[in-house]
Amino acid sequence: MSRIPIKLRVTLVFAAVMALVLAAAGLFLYLRLESSLTHSIDTELQSRSQQLIREMRVNDRGIREAAGTLIDKRADDFAQVLTSSGRLFDPSHQRGQHPALTAARVTSATQAQITFERPTRGGVPERYLARPFAFEGRSLIAVVGASLQSRNDALDSLLTLLLIGGPIALLLASLAAYWTVGSALRPVDAMRRHASEVSASGSQQRLPVPEAQDELRRLGVTLNAMLDRLHNALQRERAFVDDASHELRTPLAAHKAELELALRYGGTSEELRASIASAIEEADRLTQLAESLLVIARSDKGELALQLEPVAIPDVFDTLRDRLGGRAEREGRSLVFADGSPGAVEADRMRLEQALGNLVENALRYGGGTVRVWSQRADGRMEIHVSDEGPGFPSDFLPHAFERFRRADVARSGDGTGLGLAIVKAIAQAHGGGAGARNTGGGGADVWIDLAPAP
Repeated sequence: MSRIPIKLRVTLVFAAVMALVLAAAGLFLYLRLESSLTHSIDTELQSRSQQLIREMRVNDRGIREAAGTLIDKRADDFAQVLTSSGRLFDPSHQRGQHPALTAARVTSATQAQITFERPTRGGVPERYLARPFAFEGRSLIAVVGASLQSRNDALDSLLTLLLIGGPIALLLASLAAYWTVGSALRPVDAMRRHASEVSASGSQQRLPVPEAQDELRRLGVTLNAMLDRLHNALQRERAFVDDASHELRTPLAAHKAELELALRYGGTSEELRASIASAIEEADRLTQLAESLLVIARSDKGELALQLEPVAIPDVFDTLRDRLGGRAEREGRSLVFADGSPGAVEADRMRLEQALGNLVENALRYGGGTVRVWSQRADGRMEIHVSDEGPGFPSDFLPHAFERFRRADVARSGDGTGLGLAIVKAIAQAHGGGAGARNTGGGGADVWIDLAPAP
């Protein structure tokens, strides 16, 4: 069944249900007509039996002329009077007749009115009504009957109409259902054709959306939103590859140039050492760039390995002070850690130190004045801030601060790769947290990450 096209599958289900409905409706109509016709016949038999009894009692003596007239009517309107023993009453007026009741029915008819059917010798069924009545101090039975030929003819005509009209109605309804389902699925087929034309080349082509406010429209809107996300992701991936290629090309070119200079003009050992030192510096930059790209790539795939444990914030501050305090002194800057910062976070200590180290290095490289590192609780989370007293971020840069290869001032970027804040955000998100940036009211920038506090 699952291999059948959905349009045909729905039509078959509809046809099966429609067939059951038509069969049930036809059966109900047939039985209702049969009951109605039988009731009409019983009403007529009841009236005739009352008339026969009334005519029998006119003079209270035998079967008189009027009653005899009723008994001698045509064969399809049968009338008969029997004794309580089942014999013909006054046989002289009922010549050529045989008792219509069997012994069992005579017994029942002497007690209450009964109705029954039986076929005649010609095979035509008849319906009979027998009822007891008192006559000349005796208990008699009035029996009347009528042919069911007209009733059966009407039922046969109805059955013929149902057997002919039912399949025709079923066929027309199934064709209408097939056409309706096809019309309903036509927008889906249009979406499929357009989807097959959407390529991975970044095409802005989108799926057609039906005008009706229904499920298909919502499906089209959802798929177009998905295509938009895929297009944006593809654009970001291309931009990432382009920027990564550019960032790799610069240190590689510098590395090659240093080696070529050392090969051509490195006449003395001092010149060779200077060239080698410069080449090692460029190699370190390449290593750092490769590590940064690897962190971002693993974070995008959700594969950034973390060893979560409770990490005391003051211990992390001590490590950063040891690692970056000397650099701040050489640059004549103050690096202040809030040693009284409370609490601990659930984090991978190495990745947390990497993220906070990037923030402090950015503040030292691009900010000004004193760099402060502190933490606070906010909305059940732990925020760790790094702020400075420099010019802050350009207002148009803040919404893009954590994007890859973004720099606030390209001219003053120095040896930066534009990946520092992107790595900070990737590490925070890998911990189930986030990152934010703002300009403080008194000047300077404030960048932070928020993590879950340790239990």
